Amino acid sequence: MSRRSKEQEQAWVAIGSDVVRQIRQHARSSMKTEVCGVLIGSESGDSVEIEACIHGLNADQAGAHVTFTQDTWEHIYKVKDQQFPNHRIVGWYHSHPGFGIFLSDHDTFIHKNFFSSPKQVAWVYDPHSEEEGCFGWIHGHIERLTQIRILDRQGGQDSDVGGRPEPIIQIDDDEPVPAQRWEPEPEDREEMSLAQLSVTILSHLSVLLLGFIIGWYFFPKIVLVPVPVDPYTGKPLIMQQPDSDRSGAGSLQDTQPQAPGSSSKPGKPDSGKADHGQR
Repeated sequence: MSRRSKEQEQAWVAIGSDVVRQIRQHARSSMKTEVCGVLIGSESGDSVEIEACIHGLNADQAGAHVTFTQDTWEHIYKVKDQQFPNHRIVGWYHSHPGFGIFLSDHDTFIHKNFFSSPKQVAWVYDPHSEEEGCFGWIHGHIERLTQIRILDRQGGQDSDVGGRPEPIIQIDDDEPVPAQRWEPEPEDREEMSLAQLSVTILSHLSVLLLGFIIGWYFFPKIVLVPVPVDPYTGKPLIMQQPDSDRSGAGSLQDTQPQAPGSSSKPGKPDSGKADHGQR
């Protein structure tokens, strides 16, 4: 069947802009699980007009499907009898948070068993992508509809309805207009923080290097000389001179010139000369 013949067989769906807004708000209230409700309106000829919606409270909600429970139907019929006694249930709506616009096997089961009238439709809205679509019956099959109209119920009124004047904003020319403070973007903030961190690190390193140079040139240098310590007494050990140094010192004493007539052994007077003096 051609596309034109399908368009001729499907019903026109007209939905109020306020109804679309209510469906979107209900779907955005639960961004991870599906929500549902019913569409209230009327049928005339080959068109369906959706004039209101009723939220499906107490529905069995899950991430990938939603189910009308007994409590949900009791709430729906209670609200319909109170607020929309002269209207019909012309379809249902539910959300697909992040799933796209289509009818799953579970959605098809709900539509076939609870909304089997030839003009009842299923409205699907994805709050993540802001996409929406409408499905209905065409020759006994459920397909996505193409003939949809969104009605603005506030349209058709005169432009002066309400008689509200234009708001007057007084601006004092003498008072300076305050400048708007520039707020950097998140990426700019990250780049600025990295630049500030780099500048801080470099400045600290420069101060440390300058202090090291000043200390090297202007303060006395302390040279540490290792001193051996006796492990038993804890006192420093006295280093003895090697034998070679001692022999060298002795040779220097031997080579010193002696006075004539002095003894070869220093410190001891010549006994022979002393006796000769006494004599």
